[in-house]
Formats: sequence, structure tokens, C-alpha cells
Amino acid sequence: MDHLDSLRAFVAVAESAGFAAGARKLGVSAPAITRAVAALEARLGAQLLQRSTRSVRLTEVGERFLDDCRRILAELAEAEASAGGAHAAPQGELAITAPAMFGRLHVAPVVFDFLAQHPKLTVRSLFVDRVVHLLDEGFDVAVRIARLPDSGLTAAPVGAMRRVVIASPEYLARRGEPRVPAELAQHDAIGFSQDGGANAPWAFYRGASASGRGDERELAQPRMQLVTNANDVCIEAAIRGLGLARALAYQVDADILAGRLKIVLAEFEPAPIPVQLVHVAGRKAPAKVRAFVDFAVEQLRRVPVLNPRTRSY
Repeated sequence: MDHLDSLRAFVAVAESAGFAAGARKLGVSAPAITRAVAALEARLGAQLLQRSTRSVRLTEVGERFLDDCRRILAELAEAEASAGGAHAAPQGELAITAPAMFGRLHVAPVVFDFLAQHPKLTVRSLFVDRVVHLLDEGFDVAVRIARLPDSGLTAAPVGAMRRVVIASPEYLARRGEPRVPAELAQHDAIGFSQDGGANAPWAFYRGASASGRGDERELAQPRMQLVTNANDVCIEAAIRGLGLARALAYQVDADILAGRLKIVLAEFEPAPIPVQLVHVAGRKAPAKVRAFVDFAVEQLRRVPVLNPRTRSY
């Protein structure tokens, strides 16, 4: 194998967690891929993989080198595709991930329209409520509803998301509408917890606005009649009048517009959370990624719930 083939062999072994599986992935023999990785390690003067009779694991050096190899091979594939004219028509597989409900409501329609324009392209989507690591899990583009830490990812902003407190009109008619956070002590609520455990007090900010969070933080603790790890359960419980709940605006947008839920304590909300499309490699990203990001940014910026100034209810 030449040097590039050695890089491909290393990536295949690392991603398959074994020499035999990596060999099958590349369609070569196990001895050939073993020799290729050994030659690569000798060339680098560093051990990339820890081998045992039962497993193959990346060393610390190997983990860093794997990211570099993926980037190099992706750039090479992009260069070859551009030279062959593929830049004019994105093709291949595009892997996209987003939060579960946001993905179903807002990302899936964008994907449908994008596929209609690019019939040579296929899309693999994962809509799930956890942070998906793009490189480790083999994804090209992700929607992040969060303030992003510094990283090597390229981010394209598409809007911002309000975090609201909601209740059914029936509950508010029965119990009264809270005017300040301190009044939540006299209210029932539905809490959200990733592990179903104890729910922390709710945080509010005086002087908050769409442009920034207020300086004065205030905690409030309603009585948690129900705690769950499922956002849709929180929302359904609120619709049924069990109490107040917190949600991201997109999760309850339709229910608010239909009158099934009402926002309370809006003037004490934290600042809206940024919503962004993120991907690896910036301008050097494959044509399919650049094409989708450009298309999706334009489409998502038109979604009313992503613009707190226009979706004021």
C-alpha cells in the first residue's frame, strides 16, 4: 500500500475497532492492513493503536492523528470530486443530526426540499436529544440549540430560541397567573430532568430582553407535581392543567397559537438561546455540506419561531 492507502487503512481499523473488520471494510486481507498500519507507525515513529488479543484501541496520539487523517482524506475526496465536475451537483451521502422535535418539525422539511433539488444525493438523519459528536459518529452537519464552546467547528447562525414558562388557560383561571417569580411558590409545576431525578429551581432574570440577559438573577421553586425526562410529557401535562412547565418556544409554538397554552412571566425570561448549523472544515468542507448549509440557513432563518422579535405571540 502507498502512504494514502496506509492512512485509509488506519482510519478503517480505528473506526471498525479491529484489523479484521477494517480489512473487510476496505476489501483487503487482514495481513495487508496489519502491515500497512505497522508501516505507518514506523514512518511516524509513534504508536497509534494499542493491540490486545481482544481489542484494538486508539492511543492518545492515535486519537489526534485520526482527526487529521479524516480531514486529509475528506479534502482529497473533495478535490477529486471537484476535478471530476461533482462540485456542480452534490452527490453521495450527507449525514445530518438535530434535536428530536426540532428535527421533525423544522429540519426534515428542509431536507425534503434539498433532496428534491439534488437527486444524486442521499441523506442519513439522526434526530435525538443529545449532543452528537460529528467526527466520532460520522456526521456532516448538526443543529445546535446552545451557546457553543470554542471548538474546531464552523457555525452558521440561523436564529435564537426563547425559553418560556407556559400553562393552560384552564390552570391559570383556576390558580391565577403568576406576575413575578416569587409567586411560583404557590403554584404546581411539571419539572424536566435528564435522569428523572430532582429538579433544580427555575432561574429568572430581571430586565431580560431579546438582545441580552438581565443582570439580576432570581430563583423560584414551584411545587413539582411531576418530574420527567421527556419534553413532550411536560408539555402534555401542562395542556391538561397539571401546572406550569418550561419549554423551548418551538416545542410549544403550535399549542400557544392554538390557545392550548399561554406564556407567563415573559418579562423575566433569560436571553434567547442561539440556534446554529455546525459542521467541520469550514470553507474546505465537501461540496454537499456547503450546499446544504447554504440552503438550510436560508430556509431556517424564515422560520418565525427562530426570530423572537417576530414571534411575540
